[in-house]
Amino acid sequence: MAKPRKLASGRWRVEVWKRGVRDSQVFLTKREAESWAARREIEIEDAARTTPANRHTLADVIRRYLAEVAPAKKGERFERLRLNAFLEAGHPLFSMTVGDVQPADIAAWRDTRAAVVKPGSVLRELTLLSAVFEAARRDWRWLESNPVHDVRKPPVQPHRDVVISRAQIKAMCRQLGYRRGPVRSVTQACAVCFLVALRTGARAGELTSLRWESVRERSATVDGKTGKRDIPITRRTRRLLDQVAGFDRVLVFGVGASTLDTLFRRARAAAGLSGFTFHDSRHTAATWLAPRIDVLTLCKIFGWSNPKMAMVYVNPTADEIADRLE
Repeated sequence: MAKPRKLASGRWRVEVWKRGVRDSQVFLTKREAESWAARREIEIEDAARTTPANRHTLADVIRRYLAEVAPAKKGERFERLRLNAFLEAGHPLFSMTVGDVQPADIAAWRDTRAAVVKPGSVLRELTLLSAVFEAARRDWRWLESNPVHDVRKPPVQPHRDVVISRAQIKAMCRQLGYRRGPVRSVTQACAVCFLVALRTGARAGELTSLRWESVRERSATVDGKTGKRDIPITRRTRRLLDQVAGFDRVLVFGVGASTLDTLFRRARAAAGLSGFTFHDSRHTAATWLAPRIDVLTLCKIFGWSNPKMAMVYVNPTADEIADRLE
């Protein structure tokens, strides 16, 4: 409790400093000063308990984030799936009032997640949780600090360096029922989408959302997580697009991202293959294109703002490099 201090005038001054709130008063007697200080500290405590941070749980914050923030983000689907999974899991962290959550609480949740998912997944989930706290801090003014900032992150994992072989590509195309000529089924559309990804380096989501109105003779405009960009359409890519023309009037490939992912995984398993994903077509395309164009042009095609990303996606083998040096 605050202690009154006697002034030269004979009066008593008392200062209260609690929960970041500072206040002071001067009284005729010491008893009056002590009584006021006690009442003022109770008032500050009561006020703190009525703030949004102490009225709402972390689960409440997540629900508001899903309603107001996530819909405006390109990664809404991932965020919605992950955050709903957090809520359904029932971990004690999410029933805590958001103002009471400390870095140690998040670290305990991190360790729980690390026991069931890979470090890369834990890192992505911590980043998402940080975004939730940041919305509560910056946009809604419910918090003074983001507790995730003081939590140790899992070590960064080595980047994938998978390049899909031509034998694997042929096996996937056979399994998806690909043939030259007009596309007649969803699996054939997936095969053409896969082949276009290998030639352009476009992401699965960029291709599945591509509309015919955005396709021109020599280029197409895709809308990805880094914004809109133009990708070149070569003669071979144009022939692939001609095969899928008419399958869907609006979307080029007429298939959604989740359907593409499911059919691709199913075909890979049926073909007896493993060790690569649809996204590895982006690594493969970058590796194929790198010897033919300069790094800045490669960055423009792939939508990289930092040329260092070429080191992540261009993955030639040592044997291939040796062949080029002959």
